[in-house]
Amino acid sequence: MKQLIFIQTGMGVDVHGQNVTKASVRAIKNAIHSNSMPGIREILPEQSLDNMKVNIKLAVPRDKDSLDYEEVKQAIPYGQKSVEVMDGGMITTSGIELKDKEDKNDLMYIVNVSVEVGY
Repeated sequence: MKQLIFIQTGMGVDVHGQNVTKASVRAIKNAIHSNSMPGIREILPEQSLDNMKVNIKLAVPRDKDSLDYEEVKQAIPYGQKSVEVMDGGMITTSGIELKDKEDKNDLMYIVNVSVEVGY
């Protein structure tokens, strides 16, 4: 990324099911859904959202190998997307194991994200 313009941060949780992809997508939506970038087109090359670069940095507590990178990228509506995954986030108890919610145990996964926007 040549020029970093905007950074958004968020957190996502999968309370039941221990699904790191669900928690990651929720973190991204948490980061981007309370922001607006009305002047972004004017500063992008060729004034095109296709030239926007979006780097998604995920801090994931466990099961990184099961992360669905394509589903994570689809949470961002525009631009050229990349994903970086690092150790982080949190695992804690949900207090109850619910088999009908696809629980394998009583743990909830918490993922942190930084969404970097530029060109």
